[in-house]
Amino acid sequence: MSSQTGKVLSQLDLETEPWRVCLVGRDRAAVTLGWVQKVQLIKIKGNTLVKDKVLKVNGDVRGITTSGDNLVVTYPKQPWLEVISTDGKVLHQFHSTGKTQQLISLDFITTSPDGTLWVSDWDNNTITKMDASLNTLQTFTSPLLQRPHGITAVTEDEILVCSMWNNSLVLLQPSTNTWSTLLGEDDGIEDPYSLTYCPQERKIFVAPILTDSIKVFKFS
Repeated sequence: MSSQTGKVLSQLDLETEPWRVCLVGRDRAAVTLGWVQKVQLIKIKGNTLVKDKVLKVNGDVRGITTSGDNLVVTYPKQPWLEVISTDGKVLHQFHSTGKTQQLISLDFITTSPDGTLWVSDWDNNTITKMDASLNTLQTFTSPLLQRPHGITAVTEDEILVCSMWNNSLVLLQPSTNTWSTLLGEDDGIEDPYSLTYCPQERKIFVAPILTDSIKVFKFS
């Protein structure tokens, strides 16, 4: 856990390398452990992190977000996406077989304030909008989107995406299917891989691939 000054407040050793993390309410987090096909739930007690229960999942799990009281996870191959309860019960699955929307390489996923799910597909160069039951609502793409990875929703109509091969952060406004470059190489963006947004401070935190640095930008 880190503070505003970057000081480490708490650290927790896990079974294997963590892939993604999301908050589950104010006092719990969930971490994907892809190599061992598990999701580790973590209790947050002040500045202390404590291991909670472990959920066994159906593959090399990568991305994770919340949908109401449930978790949504992504896989790099079938079943691609699942909605699971915090007890580990599978509630919904997305399989590409028989679907008009073919997903190839899924990783990052986020939830917008209205509960809509957004997932990036870095081989298809697409962003897919889904409902809480994993029904595809709309698919977006743009020449600005090259190898999309990290994705986060600022509002229902402001979706930020790491366009890794373009060395940029791009902004999608779904209501008008409008794309724009928010930050680029001139801003120090290089190989952006993951990002998150802090609504309280209106700041964007960006992590390049294969580095141990995080860059912080004000979102206005």
